[in-house]
Amino acid sequence: MEYIYAAMLIHKSGKKVDEQSVKKVLEAAGVAVDEARVKALVAALDGLNIEEAIQKAAVAPVAAAGPATAQAEAKKEEKKDDKKSEESAAAGLGALFG
Repeated sequence: MEYIYAAMLIHKSGKKVDEQSVKKVLEAAGVAVDEARVKALVAALDGLNIEEAIQKAAVAPVAAAGPATAQAEAKKEEKKDDKKSEESAAAGLGALFG
């Protein structure tokens, strides 16, 4: 992840993400630099619109949270219904032994 963070930091500062700049950021952070990973990162980012990729990544969790939130609400309602059923069952038993 530190390689991605380095690239994002360089991009955010308005500089070109290249091998030398990624190495400098990683070394400044105290990370042992793996040349192959740096080259792979720079090659993967070549021609990529980083701003667009960041926007898509930011929207994905929000979109995914919608259904999850609805499911959580449904589970809460189900628990309430179960609790009401248990209470009414207990009340019915109390009437038998009244």
